[in-house]
Amino acid sequence: MIGLDFNHNHFELFGLTPRYEVDVAELESTFRSLQSQVHPDKFAHLSEAEKRVSMQWSTRVNEAYQTLKSPLNRAVYILQLQGIDALAQTNTQLPMAFLMQQIEWREAIQDAQQARDVDGLQLVETDVAAHSKQWREQLMKQLDQDQDWRAATDSVRQLKFVEKIMSEIDDAYAALDV
Repeated sequence: MIGLDFNHNHFELFGLTPRYEVDVAELESTFRSLQSQVHPDKFAHLSEAEKRVSMQWSTRVNEAYQTLKSPLNRAVYILQLQGIDALAQTNTQLPMAFLMQQIEWREAIQDAQQARDVDGLQLVETDVAAHSKQWREQLMKQLDQDQDWRAATDSVRQLKFVEKIMSEIDDAYAALDV
């Protein structure tokens, strides 16, 4: 475990620049490399203290990987590094147009589910996915280019709601037994 420092943030631990856009293949490769260095099985023959440290490192590497792997969690983490809690319960304002879009998607999901309309559900899913892609691209610009933390915070909150909508679509598919 030479070179590992518990004071490093997730990006530093993985040797990455703190950016929204990451090379996923590099992230996964580094994850496997780090896990091969710290996995508890590698320390099974050592003292209890060394096993415990290995377990802490393994947990830390897993936590960092899970955070950096998820685009939404990565954005939340970048904002945390700036001292911003993007998902704070006190920050509940969203643009009216976004709220109306959410209502329309939820109604369309319910309508498709009640009518057992798989094609209709797929149309909603395609629309949500297209909007989500646009918002993620916007978020990348806000975080990596503009460093507009306020706008990025709003985008993160919107993407969190979009994630919930996608979950509702998955639930609707499951209810339709698709």
